[in-house]
Amino acid sequence: MGRRSIRVALLIFSLLLSLRPHTVSSTLPLQSLNQGSNSKDSASESTPKQDWNNAHEVHCSRERSRAAWKVIEEYLMPFVEKKKYKISTKCRLHPDNDMFRDQEQHKSHLDFNDWKCGYCRKRFYEEKYIDQHFDNRHYNLLNVSRNRCLADLCGALHCDHVIDAVSQKSKCNPAAAARNKHMCEGLADSCFPVDEGALASHLHEFFLHQFCDAHTCSGKPKPFSRGRQVRRSVFYIVISVLTILFVMFFYVFFYLYNRGMRTRPQVLKRLSQSGRKKKPS
Repeated sequence: MGRRSIRVALLIFSLLLSLRPHTVSSTLPLQSLNQGSNSKDSASESTPKQDWNNAHEVHCSRERSRAAWKVIEEYLMPFVEKKKYKISTKCRLHPDNDMFRDQEQHKSHLDFNDWKCGYCRKRFYEEKYIDQHFDNRHYNLLNVSRNRCLADLCGALHCDHVIDAVSQKSKCNPAAAARNKHMCEGLADSCFPVDEGALASHLHEFFLHQFCDAHTCSGKPKPFSRGRQVRRSVFYIVISVLTILFVMFFYVFFYLYNRGMRTRPQVLKRLSQSGRKKKPS
């Protein structure tokens, strides 16, 4: 009985050894097939995600573009508008050539820590968060055409002088100064062609003095040598006038009040004296 059981066990063991290679070989193709199908599916799924991430990738600094527009708005446009000169859309300083202009116009700074999106009315605590919101939710409104990045002009427009983050003066690089001056003169030629008349020629000279002459390592002249003019809105003007009227009314009221307080004791004194004289002796 013992020998018979040993033979049966050996027979079963031999059968298992004979079946093992076939099972392995049958499972490997299935695994490889599944891996191949999974790799195709993963490839087909990863490609759209990569395209989605790269679809609205913009290689333009919003912060430096904002600084460039601030320079244009304060140190150039008031003088241009005063001369009633219209800049061509071919000029890179034109508002239409700023890819962030529409988004910046739909940004409202309501309070110190209150920013509102003009597209969807959402509110944010800091400006950097609303900038991220624009990049994620409203990137389709960016004008990503060629030559639309104002940040590329920061070298010519001295953007570092209006960015708060810049605190230390770097050593002047003559080659960089020459490149920035060449770019600056190119902007003057394209935006204010001297062959378009006396007005364009005058603004061309103004632009050279205001921006281009300072691109030198000598330290003189300084950027924005012609000064700046900040444009005020109608709301700002109305508030200023009302404030002045309120202050004037306050001083007039204060003057009349003090004058009345000074004359009142004299009137009371006269009344008291007249009352004493009428008493019988």
